[in-house]
Amino acid sequence: MSAPPVQSAERSAARAEHALDIVRVLAREPRPAGSEPEAHARSYCAERLRAAGFVVQEEAFEYSAFPGRWGTPAGGLVALAVLVAAAAAGRADRAGVALLLLALGGALVGAAVRWLSRTGVLAFPMLRRSGVNLVAIRGDRSPNESMLWLMAHLDSKSQPVPILARAAGITLVGAVWIAGLVVGATQLTWTHLHVADSWLVLAVLAVVGAIPVIATTVGAKSPGALDNATGVATVLAAVEEARHSPCGVCLTSAEELGLAGARAWVWARPDGPGVAINCDGVDDRGATTCMYTGPRPDALVASVLAASARAGSRMRAHRLLPGVLTDGVALADVAWSVVTLSKGGMRTLGRIHTPRDRAEQLNGTGMAEVARVIADLLETRT
Repeated sequence: MSAPPVQSAERSAARAEHALDIVRVLAREPRPAGSEPEAHARSYCAERLRAAGFVVQEEAFEYSAFPGRWGTPAGGLVALAVLVAAAAAGRADRAGVALLLLALGGALVGAAVRWLSRTGVLAFPMLRRSGVNLVAIRGDRSPNESMLWLMAHLDSKSQPVPILARAAGITLVGAVWIAGLVVGATQLTWTHLHVADSWLVLAVLAVVGAIPVIATTVGAKSPGALDNATGVATVLAAVEEARHSPCGVCLTSAEELGLAGARAWVWARPDGPGVAINCDGVDDRGATTCMYTGPRPDALVASVLAASARAGSRMRAHRLLPGVLTDGVALADVAWSVVTLSKGGMRTLGRIHTPRDRAEQLNGTGMAEVARVIADLLETRT
């Protein structure tokens, strides 16, 4: 009576060790986009995909590293300048000027961010770079069903600011901006109310929120085990387990530089919006999540949650945190049905993009869990 659970535990342990072995290879050293270590990692993945029955090719692309390297600090600096100028005008009882600065500044910053992140990352003339995506296909798609694509990014980066602090800073700056509009409207409409001093509080909060955003520079000191050797290993483990299931795999470069690889890949595809599962940051502890951006892809979310239930995994679905970018965002921006699978908690976010993001911090159980969910989904689509 006790033999089946033991066999199941042994199989789970073997799956975890299998995935961890892949991470150990990929995360031996940092893998900045376009570097030799990234090329070695791509070659290793190509060999595994060919062994799993895929037809593999490399797709080169050109992009600008400026949005990914300097876009966030520049955006934080401009936002802070606008907020401080509006606060100064508001404290001087020039509420109309404050509102004009916030309205025009918000429109200009929003338009610049949208253009740089979507089009500028490929078209901006400064800091031009070359990248390579690894694209693999196994089997033929059904005439009535689009091919399911699995994605993860190969490159890594380091930052002096934890990703959670950056997300919190962006959220705080946005909240201050909205509060400034409310205070300015109140000051302009009800002149008898003394709200001018509120601007000083908003200016202080703007500085607090902008500091981690401005400090979000890019380095190459993280081996990138969690972000994102685990995502790559999860995809490879899933397609190796579901060996007879047709699917596509895209392992991108320059995700850490404005999602450049994913944007180049999806814009070059001639067959329109498709369906994809992206894997990014699969820790051993914390919640297993199915994240999305834009309109909720209800059918895909339901399929993933059903596969999770069949695999005995507890998974929750929610939107991406503000300021957190994954390759799935690039696909969702052009109407793909896409989710990002991840696992982790507060400690996970504190480790990402730091020198502490090493394979020694992992045991592989999270990757085995998520890979089994993806494999189940692939097998049920066959």
